Amino acid sequence: MAPATLLGSTGGDPARGDAARPGEAAGLVDRFGRRAVDLRVSLTERCNLRCTYCMPAAGLPFAPDDALMTAAEIERLVRLGSERFGVRKVRFTGGEPMLRHDLVDVIARCAALPDAPELSLTTNAIGLAHRAQALFDAGLRRVNVSLDTVDPDVFTTVTRRPFLDKVIAGLSAAHDAGLAIKVNAVLLRGVNDELAPDLMRWCLDRGYELRFIEQMPLDPDHAWDRTSMITAAETRAMLSESFALVPDDAPRDGAPAERFRVLERRPDGGVGAELGTIGIIASITESFCADCTRTRLTADGNVRSCLFSDDETSVLGPMRAGATDDDVAELWRRAMWAKPRDHGDDTDDLVHPTRGMSAIGG
Repeated sequence: MAPATLLGSTGGDPARGDAARPGEAAGLVDRFGRRAVDLRVSLTERCNLRCTYCMPAAGLPFAPDDALMTAAEIERLVRLGSERFGVRKVRFTGGEPMLRHDLVDVIARCAALPDAPELSLTTNAIGLAHRAQALFDAGLRRVNVSLDTVDPDVFTTVTRRPFLDKVIAGLSAAHDAGLAIKVNAVLLRGVNDELAPDLMRWCLDRGYELRFIEQMPLDPDHAWDRTSMITAAETRAMLSESFALVPDDAPRDGAPAERFRVLERRPDGGVGAELGTIGIIASITESFCADCTRTRLTADGNVRSCLFSDDETSVLGPMRAGATDDDVAELWRRAMWAKPRDHGDDTDDLVHPTRGMSAIGG
């Protein structure tokens, strides 16, 4: 089956720029010279929380299970990413990946690939307490846990679920299993922003690397408002009242977070011992699009070149119709060649995607 008959785009034309499109050896490159070596794979659209900035209280309509990639299909695409395109890191996302009954199998399959990429997982940690060791044994090496506060009442307000104890138990089990841990937090004005220093100290005391992330326009209600968003600059200023933040001089290499070494700030204004590191992800106000190294697969098998873009190219449909590895690789390459310059398009405007974060994958 020729690649030209397989193009399955759900918005936009993935074949834009074919005349200048590079050869296979170049990997997943785009028109602006960026090369994608970091793959995000969504495993499900479902979630057991209803965070106010991510999902309506009543939830969303989710794709049926038979529309989602199977473990074998995920393994095939991860293998293609690694073999054909030099993908070195894979992070599994959702929705909530822990809701996949075959999650350990997915990890084990990908970890067993020749020249397997580094495997990590974004999760809310609910249920992780019972699966952390099995995931580590299967080949997982890091979890990024979404946790916006350690205040039980505020946690319930943000997530609409009283499950903070389950999250903390999951973090503890992940640590005991040997998994590296990062904690992702979104600050909401008037909700949990004043608790940011408390969350940071809680994470530093336990050796978890905290990442503060600017709230992004990825809510399906389209209620996001830039004027009410806590910016990275505000976050740095707030934290600096209690801690000294020293920029980490290690190269970012396309990483979304700007990292800081954290030092104790003494009552006399001096600086004390180093406590650890944190990261701040300024997706909106300090865009790092020019250095983006990411490519994405949605749970229903679409290549998404940009988190903020609505352009998607189906690879799952062609795979199920008999596409060869060469066919699928060509589709993926074309989709990434058409990657927009910045925040979803080639202008300076901010695109608010139609699909929410739970459908796209974090």
